[in-house]
Amino acid sequence: MTLAMAQLHSLHVSVGVLSISGGSLLLLVNNYGSSPEKDFIPHTALGILLLIIAVLLAYAGICCSLSNAQMFSSLCLTISALWCGSGLVYILVGQGVLQPKELRPSLVPGLAAFTLALLFIGGVAVLVKKAVLSLIAIGISLACAHQIAGLSAAGFGQSATAANYLLVCLVGVYFGFGRLLSTITDGKVEPPGTVVERKAEMKTVQNQGCSDAVSVGLVMNLLSASVLACPLLGVVPQLSVGHVPWLWTGGVFQLGMCVLFYRGMDTLAATFYGFTALLKLAEGYSALLSFYSIQPFSPVPFPVVFSVLFSILALFSCQKSLLEGLYLLFYAAYCIAIAAQPQGFFQRGTQGVQGAIFVFSAGMLLITTFNMVSTTMIPTGQGYFKDVVTRIQGLTLRVHDKELHVPHLGYSKYADAEVLGHACNVLAAFAITATVGDRNPLSVLVLPWVVAAGGVLQLLCGSVAFARGKTFESTVFILYGVMWAVWGLTRYGGLYGETRSFNVAVGIISFMLFNCLVTAAALFLNVAWFVYALTFQLISISFLLDAVGALPYGYDIAVTIIFGLVSFYCFVAHIFNSTFQSPQIPLGKPLVKLSGVGGGADICPHVPARKATSVQQIAEIMKNGGICGMPTDTVYVLVAACNRPDAVVKAYKVKKQAQDRPMSLWISSIKQLEPVRHLLSPLLLDFMEAAWPSSISMVIPRGTWMDIFGLGDAAKHIGTPQSIAIRYPDCSVATHLINLVGPIAVTSANPTGEADTTHHNQVYAKLGKRVDGVLCDGPSPENIASTVVDCTKIETGHIGFFRVGLIPKSKVLQIFEEVQKRHIHGQTNPAFEYELQLSDTQRDNS
Repeated sequence: MTLAMAQLHSLHVSVGVLSISGGSLLLLVNNYGSSPEKDFIPHTALGILLLIIAVLLAYAGICCSLSNAQMFSSLCLTISALWCGSGLVYILVGQGVLQPKELRPSLVPGLAAFTLALLFIGGVAVLVKKAVLSLIAIGISLACAHQIAGLSAAGFGQSATAANYLLVCLVGVYFGFGRLLSTITDGKVEPPGTVVERKAEMKTVQNQGCSDAVSVGLVMNLLSASVLACPLLGVVPQLSVGHVPWLWTGGVFQLGMCVLFYRGMDTLAATFYGFTALLKLAEGYSALLSFYSIQPFSPVPFPVVFSVLFSILALFSCQKSLLEGLYLLFYAAYCIAIAAQPQGFFQRGTQGVQGAIFVFSAGMLLITTFNMVSTTMIPTGQGYFKDVVTRIQGLTLRVHDKELHVPHLGYSKYADAEVLGHACNVLAAFAITATVGDRNPLSVLVLPWVVAAGGVLQLLCGSVAFARGKTFESTVFILYGVMWAVWGLTRYGGLYGETRSFNVAVGIISFMLFNCLVTAAALFLNVAWFVYALTFQLISISFLLDAVGALPYGYDIAVTIIFGLVSFYCFVAHIFNSTFQSPQIPLGKPLVKLSGVGGGADICPHVPARKATSVQQIAEIMKNGGICGMPTDTVYVLVAACNRPDAVVKAYKVKKQAQDRPMSLWISSIKQLEPVRHLLSPLLLDFMEAAWPSSISMVIPRGTWMDIFGLGDAAKHIGTPQSIAIRYPDCSVATHLINLVGPIAVTSANPTGEADTTHHNQVYAKLGKRVDGVLCDGPSPENIASTVVDCTKIETGHIGFFRVGLIPKSKVLQIFEEVQKRHIHGQTNPAFEYELQLSDTQRDNS
């Protein structure tokens, strides 16, 4: 771990502890200053302050999760959710949405869940000897317990609650003082418990993956189960608007955990927590209806389909552990309970299943948190799925390599989102098959399923797919997500009766035109995507006919079911194919192929640029005459070794180079120009030394000096007859590769006339099988090309600009003026002078 990473990690931990201390101080003052007759801090102000602190805690928790501080991340995110839900409840009371007497039934279910969750986290922290974390977790847990007691009996427990928050504040002050003392003494003095250790946590990260996200997701499941089970136990009368903040807080946090799981390359867990987030959003919607005195009605088709998806997900989750597969089956039973009773979440059968989920979630939380930080693991049934599969003839498990998910995609920071994306369309499609009849559209539980599943979750999948580099898939998910959200809000949001008109029809027609382009593009991908887009076009037609009042009886339900079944096939195919190497559920071949672009059986190596072995692999390909795609400090480029003229010619032909955009020459050190130093201007060499490495390309006079690079006849493809462009990039991957193969000929990795290539997937998409290898580093750090400076007349004291790119013109001129001033005073760049002396000494020794 570098010093910069250590300092950044320490900063995130400090922000987290400071936020916890600030929130505890706020609640401490409020509890000490309040009386049964009057609150010291108004409810609205208290709620807003808690929300602000919750956001800071969530930021610190996510940053610590990405830096593998799993235990601290779980604590921060859990407390953030606690104060977020509590803050929203206080705001509702302060604004008069809830009466003061409703504060107790609104807060108790959430506080009960967090009391247990924080007690488990604190207990595990004690076992692994993390004193600060244990004191914070147990202190806030006891504070929540005393707050419940204070809400049950007026005036009782407030002092005890404040005392526990005082303990948390003192721990925070001690930790902050310790970190300050460590910083002042440069790490020489570090009080016990204030050392930011990461080595112990790093030991388990390889095996545990996103264990912190698992813990937080389980806490959110515990929260919703507590809220729904409390009416069954008589703790609260029934679900009400006061429970909406807890349920929607759980849903939003699980959407965040879903993204973290995608970043952790765990598609199954991301799908599961996407599903449970959807349930929490729907539960909150049902509770919200009670504010309007609307009794919700749950139609049968959707929960049944949802239970099937949960069952399939549970089966495949057994490859992680049998315990996790069993846990998912509880949610399949929960969906069946919703389908069996028309009142959905308000029925006792549904609430009884949530009681069982509460108990199982508590056990899972304890096991997961313990296994996250302990070297002694509690067995969860890992490996049994693999043992069974290996004994079945014809089944071969896929090796999960985080560096190479799909052969032609290469390294990415996110996993594939197709499983959840297709599941969202299944859920949205079968949700709109429900018949509203004479009921109020808001009372039928269709709106949350269509808007949350088809809209919110699918937009999230589209964003993940875009970050993954899958342009087509992200376009489809985002486009369909917008359509489901708009149609759901219009049709089932109580507005449809007023807006059924030509205006709605025009909007649907516009969407259909976009979907025609998607359907045409799917021809180049595979049969499944083509059928997928085509059947959704049929649903769009049903929307249009309904808008103009000309919908044939049964047409909308028929096409919706067809689309739902196609989506279900894609869901099963992707989850099956991501698990098994063979056999594969077929998705079909492209119906239309373009020669040399995309697709193909022979796929060149796509390897992660951050690995030295990968750079060596690409270097070997280039030494053998191959051409490769490579990331730089700007956009992706196509490169060939200068000492392989055949490769330079090949790159020129692949690029379809225009005469006004010739190839350029890249080096990794000024030393590589040492043999021709006497042929180049001293001012030019000094300008190079001052400006490089950077995103500056210099156009210099052409000469016989280019022969030293071994270009031969291929030299005509680099530069013009009068000049060439030369560059020393500010990119460690590029310079390391050039060190291995020598100077390289470079051109942008796209056919002439097209946009610059800003992702490694686009290299293959644009140039196809004509590329022999690609170094993958995800999205380009900059979407702007280099600045091209005209140095052909530098001896006259002037430079020009062919293109102003990433480096501004003023910066280049400033560098040149400084070099000129040194030359006027008879000075040269000391760094370059030393480099030349060193080279002369080495040459004399030789």
